[in-house]
Amino acid sequence: MVHEDPELRARLAAEAERTAERISALERDYGAIVDGMQLSSTDDEHDPEGFTTAVDRSRTSALLETARHQLAEVCSAQERMAAGTYGRCEVCGEAIPRGRLLARPAARTCVECADPSRR
Repeated sequence: MVHEDPELRARLAAEAERTAERISALERDYGAIVDGMQLSSTDDEHDPEGFTTAVDRSRTSALLETARHQLAEVCSAQERMAAGTYGRCEVCGEAIPRGRLLARPAARTCVECADPSRR
C-alpha cells in the first residue's frame, strides 16, 4: 500500500524540511530588504536603486508565498498518508502511479486528471 511506503514517507519528510528551510531563508531575505528600505531615504519612484529594491521585495514576497503553499501541500500529503488516503486521485479516485508520487510526492491527482486537456 502506498501509505505504508517508507521511500515516499521519507521523500515527504525531506521535502517538508527543505521547504521549511527555504521559507526561513526567504523570510530573512525579505526582512533584510524591508529593513534596508527603511534605512534608506531614497525616492523609489525616481531612484534607480529604489526600483530595484521594490522589485526584489515583490519577487521575494512571491517566492515566499509559493514556498508556504508548497509546505502546506506537503503537510496535507503527510496527513493523507497518516489517514491512509495518500496515493488516491482526489478527482477520479484511482490510484496515483508510484512514479508520479516519487516525482511529485504531494500530488493530489493522477496524471490524467492533472491534465485538463485529457478530461
